[in-house]
Amino acid sequence: MNVSSRETTHSVTHFILLGFPSSPEMQLLYFAIFSAAYILTLMGNTAIVCAVRWDQRLHTPMYIFLGNFSFLEICYVTTTVPNMLANFLSSSKSISFVSCFAQFYFFFSFGCDEGFYLCIMAFDRYLAICCPLHYPRIMTKELYTGLVIFGWSGGFILFVTPVVLISRLPFCNPNIIDHFICDPVPLMMLSCSEDNTTQLIYSTFNVIFMIGTFLFILCSYALVILAVLRMPSAASKRKAFSTCVSHLAVVILFFGSVMVMYVSPGSGHPVKMQKFITLFYSVITPLCNPLIYSLRNKKMKAALMKVLGLDNMLIKYK
Repeated sequence: MNVSSRETTHSVTHFILLGFPSSPEMQLLYFAIFSAAYILTLMGNTAIVCAVRWDQRLHTPMYIFLGNFSFLEICYVTTTVPNMLANFLSSSKSISFVSCFAQFYFFFSFGCDEGFYLCIMAFDRYLAICCPLHYPRIMTKELYTGLVIFGWSGGFILFVTPVVLISRLPFCNPNIIDHFICDPVPLMMLSCSEDNTTQLIYSTFNVIFMIGTFLFILCSYALVILAVLRMPSAASKRKAFSTCVSHLAVVILFFGSVMVMYVSPGSGHPVKMQKFITLFYSVITPLCNPLIYSLRNKKMKAALMKVLGLDNMLIKYK
């Protein structure tokens, strides 16, 4: 069917998100599983945000960045999961053209911001461990406030161009997206014309952002590890390594799955694999991050127990 005989973007008012096609019973099971995951994600990350906000001992740059990162996770997961849950209970599974691109913009902007925050947290650990004497002078309130603002705004600025370029493509029927989110790769595949320029710009953007941020983080932690190995105290080594292991685990979870998916969108991953990888970094990673950060950090565990009221219970039963 040629382009002239197909409807263009002017008549495409909505898309159909197929999600995970299955029987009604399985759809209800999926709804229950992902509802539980979403609620636990909100609870875990909200607990960290509250702990950082209310515990004076955590009013340091490291925990301020962590608190912002956890709040960012809440925003990130909320851009996609509620709509996915609604589709499990819906027979139409439709999303308007505007809502689809709004989801696309916010989801990937928050995703970029996650990458920036992981860089900021790696930079903070580098300064704290490699330059401990100069850390208070360098990491001033003005600097970490500026980094917090940059971490939130960077993704929203950078992702304007890809969203505008892809939204201006001519879209034709069928308007069915075999995914559970408005992902740019299947969106570009629905275009009436193959726009190699847009695909090249989008791929180049992904490669520069992901490889650049990932290398920055790896270099930061490589210098941190070298500094830790030179520490004379075994206790200091354990403390520094514990913090670094937590951060690196989050980095590997996030960047590992995202790179497989988006550095080479033209590589043609099977649809089921695309959905699984997207599910991993959009749902599972935000669920795991609070556990990764809190279980290996004594201050955070103590603050979380205080927020949840568990510290008084422990004192009572001792």
